[in-house]
Amino acid sequence: MSGKLNHFDQHGNAVMVDVTDKNVTEREAVATGKIFVCDETYERILTGNMAKGDVLAVARVAGIMATKKTSELIPMCHPLMLTKAKVDFEFNEEEKSISATCLVKLSGKTGVEMEALTGVNVALLTIYDMCKAIDKGMVISDVHLVKKSGGKSGDFCFNEEK
Repeated sequence: MSGKLNHFDQHGNAVMVDVTDKNVTEREAVATGKIFVCDETYERILTGNMAKGDVLAVARVAGIMATKKTSELIPMCHPLMLTKAKVDFEFNEEEKSISATCLVKLSGKTGVEMEALTGVNVALLTIYDMCKAIDKGMVISDVHLVKKSGGKSGDFCFNEEK
């Protein structure tokens, strides 16, 4: 792993990385995170009984839309032509949490890690927004990159035992 930060020039100024000479490769990233909710919120989301509508359907669309808007939110991200963006959810009844997982793909010169992370965060924030009338104590947690493939730096897989 290189210690060089490539979003800064030799004078310490923030720059967008020049990817002109990089090869186009297949790239993929997966990120995940979870939101902890109270019992009532958990049941209402699970049964689709929230006053604002289908929470997970709206959160899924919001997460996918967010992947496409990442370069508008993160200053040094390149605008990308994504070939796939997918958001899925998983319920954990024991801890009253909902996990969001975002998969993003493209053929390009730069990776999609930030897009996957943005998708997860916005999906979880959307759940919060749609449920905050009954549960302001929700906690978003454990957002991280699960894996990425492609590009010069190669593959990465999150190690939970760090």
